[in-house]
Amino acid sequence: MTLASRAYAQLATWPDLRQAVPSCGQGQAVVSAKGEIVHFHSDRDVDLRLTDRAIRRFARDLKRSGVIRIVPGSPWVTLRLDAASDVDLLLTLVSVALQAQQSPPDTVDRPLMGCNDQRGAGFVKVDRGAFW
Repeated sequence: MTLASRAYAQLATWPDLRQAVPSCGQGQAVVSAKGEIVHFHSDRDVDLRLTDRAIRRFARDLKRSGVIRIVPGSPWVTLRLDAASDVDLLLTLVSVALQAQQSPPDTVDRPLMGCNDQRGAGFVKVDRGAFW
């Protein structure tokens, strides 16, 4: 079982979430009553929709984690699942996303656009040996 499939299976047990087909048409999604939250695009790449408020609040920590890519202008962040701790981080951020949906909208929240997978904003594999 891949890390993505493990996370997907765990989220499917949460009472406020259900499995769905993502609007981008790629992979699998998890949605709440208020919309899409997570798109699983591969065995490792996951897009998560957060509010602008949440992205601003956690941006420094998210960038520092090394497994999250923040795409400017997008309400979606992309996570790379390389370890069990990355799944734990994803589950924590899904909880943050669900809580944010219960709050009044942020005045700077952008309209929902396609996920980062549609922008080609996933992680790019780099051969570090070529640089050292």
